Amino acid sequence: MFRFSNPENLYFLAIIPIFLGLFIFAIYSQKRRLSIFGNPDLLKQLMPLASIRRGWFKVIILLLAITFAVFGLAGPQFGSKLTEVKRKGIELIIALDVSNSMLAQDIQPNRIERAKQAISRLVDQLTSDRIGLIVFAGDAYVQLPVTNDYVSAKMFLSSISPGMVGKQGTAMGKAIDLAASSFSPQEETKKVIVVISDGENHEDDPVEAAKKAAEKGIVVHAIGIGSQQGAPIPVSLRRTSDFLKDKDDNVVVTKLDEEMLSQVAVTTGGKYVRATNTQLGLLPLFDEINRLERAELKEKVYSEYDDQFQYLFAVAILLLVIDFFVLERKNRWVKRINLFGGNEQ
Repeated sequence: MFRFSNPENLYFLAIIPIFLGLFIFAIYSQKRRLSIFGNPDLLKQLMPLASIRRGWFKVIILLLAITFAVFGLAGPQFGSKLTEVKRKGIELIIALDVSNSMLAQDIQPNRIERAKQAISRLVDQLTSDRIGLIVFAGDAYVQLPVTNDYVSAKMFLSSISPGMVGKQGTAMGKAIDLAASSFSPQEETKKVIVVISDGENHEDDPVEAAKKAAEKGIVVHAIGIGSQQGAPIPVSLRRTSDFLKDKDDNVVVTKLDEEMLSQVAVTTGGKYVRATNTQLGLLPLFDEINRLERAELKEKVYSEYDDQFQYLFAVAILLLVIDFFVLERKNRWVKRINLFGGNEQ
């Protein structure tokens, strides 16, 4: 396992393009000044020891030395030992509806973006719990297996969008079944599913799926996102004023089905929360989840890291020594030895 102990020091790499730009500007300025004095070919004869190639060679060596030194300052480390770490937590899987109806804008900026924002804030509050992500429309897929890697969770969350599930519809039951089978086999760990959807189910029986989950000791909470009055469905995120129409050319209106979502939650002893523009409902549910007894979660992590910076510093010092001995001008005594090939400029 590789990591940097001080990754913020990598910002010093910005020195390289700045230094290179200054060097190119200095060469350009020098050529302009020399052109004032006369013909460049004549000036070369008057300055036989001058060498542009040596200047470039020294700069390249210096930049390489800086690069190795900066990476050394960042503290490269390799994990050398795997140890088992024990934490107390629960496992939480969020099943997010990504059907086209989630583009409706009765919740601002739209249903799915509002849900993603709330999930992101929830992830920020997690410490030792594991989280997983499932997306569903007419079918359900695991977007992220249960993990305590919250950085990856937010990365996968940001990539979620309507249409990523090719089959349209709202197969909430499949999502619950998939989530129930995606938890780790640790029996003592509390397992929770949070379904975020507008509740317009057209594919299966989510209540029956919730009953099966309850038999495994899994609690299902539900968040209804949308309004009872409903809203039209934009064709895409880019064409928000162009709405989806049915075969009779009527604008399709998607409405929140609270009854379905409420039944799913009640069946497992969970809670149903209706989202609003001010609060989605995830954080109040998380307060409820926090009351659950945390079980011991075991995982293997790299606990010891070997520092590797000394090798990078050694290369940087070697390059600086080489740079020191390479002169910008040709040496009279070794003029006949041409290390750079061809005729030096």
